[in-house]
Amino acid sequence: MNTRYQVTNAFTMVHPITLTHGKNACVWDTNNKSYIDFVGGIGVLNFGHCQPKIVEAITKQAQLLTHYAYNAAGHLPYQTLMPRLCQWVAASMHAVNTNKAPAALSPQAIADFDSEPHAKAVALSGMLTNSGAEATENALKIARLKTKRVGVIAFDGGFHGRTLAAVNLNGKVAPYKRGLGPLSSAVYHIPFPSPDNTVSDQQAMAALTRLFEIETDVDNIGAFIVEPIQGEGGFQRLSPSFAQYLRAFCDEHGIVLIMDEIQSGYGRTGVPFAFMHLGVNPDLLLLGKSIAGGLPLGAVIGTDDLMNDLPKGSLGGTYSGNPVACAAANATFDIMADATTWENAQHYSDVIETSVSTWQAENLSPWLHGLTGVGAMRGIELRHKEAGTNPQVMTHILTEARARGLLLMPSGKYRHIIRLLPPLTIEPETLQHGLDILKEVLQSIPKHFSQPTNTQPTSAESNNNTAAKTLAAG
Repeated sequence: MNTRYQVTNAFTMVHPITLTHGKNACVWDTNNKSYIDFVGGIGVLNFGHCQPKIVEAITKQAQLLTHYAYNAAGHLPYQTLMPRLCQWVAASMHAVNTNKAPAALSPQAIADFDSEPHAKAVALSGMLTNSGAEATENALKIARLKTKRVGVIAFDGGFHGRTLAAVNLNGKVAPYKRGLGPLSSAVYHIPFPSPDNTVSDQQAMAALTRLFEIETDVDNIGAFIVEPIQGEGGFQRLSPSFAQYLRAFCDEHGIVLIMDEIQSGYGRTGVPFAFMHLGVNPDLLLLGKSIAGGLPLGAVIGTDDLMNDLPKGSLGGTYSGNPVACAAANATFDIMADATTWENAQHYSDVIETSVSTWQAENLSPWLHGLTGVGAMRGIELRHKEAGTNPQVMTHILTEARARGLLLMPSGKYRHIIRLLPPLTIEPETLQHGLDILKEVLQSIPKHFSQPTNTQPTSAESNNNTAAKTLAAG
């Protein structure tokens, strides 16, 4: 029997099942087996499967206008969405500018971003795209057009898409760059400093200094691109102090700071956008995934001076900003304008932190190293004190959890971090059931997996051996 259905075998599939339907935090397969979904289409469903408000908006719009290319004629859903999207980004930037830490914002205060009057002081414009990768491509184009420089600096472990320019930004070769041959020599990588890894601010700064001494002149660099919290990299958060340094560096040298929030945006961290945790605003913000409840849509939002006065016709696309997707995105903001959404996000974050802390206190498993990320965007790192990491551990966890009715997603350089991506709207009892399954699976990890595999140094060796280095991609 052909189990590929004539789909290219270049795809990888984490879970060998076929799904038929879903509701909030649960999905069902063709055998009518139910699963608690901690994957969410890889971060696309922050507000759940078939969210009623989004489904209603899609249904209504599909009966009015299913498509029009915005380059040909304007349409109301696009023109309704863009001011509202800029409003939410501007309100988040205003919170940064006024030193309002995420922890100081009440659920109602966040919901009020939908009408925050001071947001009007932040002048923003934007464009819609078909996907996150397309947002990345357009941001590179905008930075090049505005700065007249071609160089871009990205970070080890980062992920920005699979299209040809975006893939060059990714902070690892396999599997994304393998077999592609030489890529642009104007893309450079430096280590990603994070409280969740062993790279310090000083190491990243030293790598940057070396880059400009050995590889290229700073005047060749038009943009930095960085995820405030790396997605594929294992939900590792950027060091806030390095983010401050990077913002100042970009300002000094006229470099565009692009923040990729394709996965971390739309409430994934417990606030609208993850840059709020860094206390730093981007020049260009990339969005996608949970922007439209599962429909394909992305966006580039930036300051007016970057987004405007570009060559006519240089931006756009046939399907970019499809009316039905725009209607879904507008409904997403209706959900975000409800304080209950942010109360649920805080509850989810508290439960995850408490559960993992309790498991560690109980010595649940020698593989349970701890949490990565921040707020409601969390990963569970699987690292043995003596044995380091072992990819067999993740394979065991994914398989056993699925058999018990829980879908999980791997991440991290060594496939050693579980990405937790259930909807922020997950019912408390469903969340607890999922965590109970995960606890059972962690307890079931075979002891022989702790035999060293040389996959990665142990924690102590890693601390001693980590060196700052700069890599020219391709």
